Amino acid sequence: MTAYEHPGAPGPAAPYDAVVLAGGAARRLGGADKPGVRVGGRPLLDRVLAACAAAATTVVVSEPRTTARPVRWAHEDPPGGGPLAALDAGLRRTSAEDVVVLSADLPFLDEGTVRRLLDALRGSDAGRGGAERPEGVLLSDPEGRDQPLVAAYRVEPLRRELAVLAAAHGGLTGLPLRRLTAALDLTRISDPVASFDCDTWDDIAAARARIREHGHVLDEWISAVKDELGIDLDVDTGGLLDLARDAAHGVARPAAPLTTFLVGYAAAHAGGGPEAVAAAARKAAALALRWADEDTPEDGEDTKKAAGKDTENVTPGAAPGAGAAPGPHAPTGSGPHAPAGPGSDAAPDA
Repeated sequence: MTAYEHPGAPGPAAPYDAVVLAGGAARRLGGADKPGVRVGGRPLLDRVLAACAAAATTVVVSEPRTTARPVRWAHEDPPGGGPLAALDAGLRRTSAEDVVVLSADLPFLDEGTVRRLLDALRGSDAGRGGAERPEGVLLSDPEGRDQPLVAAYRVEPLRRELAVLAAAHGGLTGLPLRRLTAALDLTRISDPVASFDCDTWDDIAAARARIREHGHVLDEWISAVKDELGIDLDVDTGGLLDLARDAAHGVARPAAPLTTFLVGYAAAHAGGGPEAVAAAARKAAALALRWADEDTPEDGEDTKKAAGKDTENVTPGAAPGAGAAPGPHAPTGSGPHAPAGPGSDAAPDA
């Protein structure tokens, strides 16, 4: 498949490629298909692919499968040769000077973290006092351990050191990643959330629980829906929620989902994009406010209504200002419990 081109994504100025390692036996998951395990309604692999969506070329080293984004596929030789062999196979299909290398089990990785890694690799955030830029930037976990599969590297040093290791060991099969990273000039960035990976079912359960927390669930749900529907559109979520609130309160509760659906439909007919959504949402919000305003009496309307009710109760022929005629159950002004008027000499009840 061709490389995925992210439409208008705010990414690094220079192009970069991505290599995602999605093989492995997943022994601590009982041999389950780890890249396909769903967290927040999306396979772990799709979540990682969304984080590197701005890559010019994304290569996944694994058996081909259905993914939310188009990618290129690669295989290590021999199959099951380990992470260095897989990385070498992925790099052979890339052409950019910089590459992001990721594992396929990172539920909390996002585009912001990928940009941060690339910025540090390119010198804008490395804090190296004008020294030559590093050969790689990787995340470290809460215990300070390096995470070489959540990293950005310059491709030339990677290929150089992989060739050295292959020559020294007769190939890359079975070699650990630390053999590669030990030979590179690296910068570390601490990020306990983005570096969290899912090796066990307890890890999967923890990731699923965190995503459903109040502060995360809405963004996660929107991302899952966009992946499911095959759309890549950034919109003002707060504005749409305000529109739904105005429709629910000013019209009726069922108006909220129906109105937001119609806004999306109108935006699609207008060519799509965040601007089209915003324009349709503004029109619908204004209509909801006008609708609600009709339930609010205009100035003087309450007075007119009150005056009309008073004239309805005035006895025909009564002088202006006269009280309403007594109804059948109103006090008649006589009897032991008749109300005492102003200046009355009636004594209060004992």
